[in-house]
Amino acid sequence: MLIDSHCHLNYKGLVEQQQAVLARARAAGVGGFLNISTRQREWADIIALAKQEPDVWASVGIHPHEADEHADMGEAVLLAAAAHPRVVAIGETGLDYYYDHSDRAAQQALFRTHIAVSRETGLPLIIHTRDAEEDTARILAEEMGKGAFPALIHCFTASADFAERVLAMGLSISLSGIVTFKNAKDLQAIAQTIPEGRLLVETDAPFLAPVPHRGKVCEPGYTADTARFVAGLRGVSEATLAEATTRNFFRLFTRAGLAQPGAGA
Repeated sequence: MLIDSHCHLNYKGLVEQQQAVLARARAAGVGGFLNISTRQREWADIIALAKQEPDVWASVGIHPHEADEHADMGEAVLLAAAAHPRVVAIGETGLDYYYDHSDRAAQQALFRTHIAVSRETGLPLIIHTRDAEEDTARILAEEMGKGAFPALIHCFTASADFAERVLAMGLSISLSGIVTFKNAKDLQAIAQTIPEGRLLVETDAPFLAPVPHRGKVCEPGYTADTARFVAGLRGVSEATLAEATTRNFFRLFTRAGLAQPGAGA
């Protein structure tokens, strides 16, 4: 079984055929889905789907693109939403200096708010970072100094140096379909060096469809294509890669694991 550790099932392209999308993914061997929020107004729908589907979990958070619109959000709002048992993660949050859709200071402040909530709840932080390696690493190091928290760099596209820095802090790394792209040689090299116990896979659906689906709306079922490619890069079987990444998912997102058969009371 594979887990799509980051998808947007409520986004255009997927939401119109949500049940069919999930059915196709399950048929492809994807047995779990972390449905990610990017704005506060999405939280209710994302939690509602997680309540409806036992293999779908929810996150609550604000994407850095939306930081300006949520600049006054305090920890209390996130904490209240995170209390729902189907919410297993905080995010996605982080820094995006490529588009700069929100003020950088606002992005950084909201990033720290999410970190504080992750630390208090114990729920993993899902981090988006683009063209912001130095500030992301600096903030993570500063905040780790205040107390550790679990975290994941999703859709990793950063440098090998950044990978080493976040792995040294105890973070995990998730690979999306970008790793299958022909021009992703640097990322493919990094993918071979990530410790087995820190590696996850995702789609970021409906975005970034992997080879051989380039140009299509990305679906969670395409996790299988990315996992197959990564297994080839790392010289392991698809079954070994699937087992490791699924184990890592439940080790990181412990609240999701509590709902699994045989997980105990």
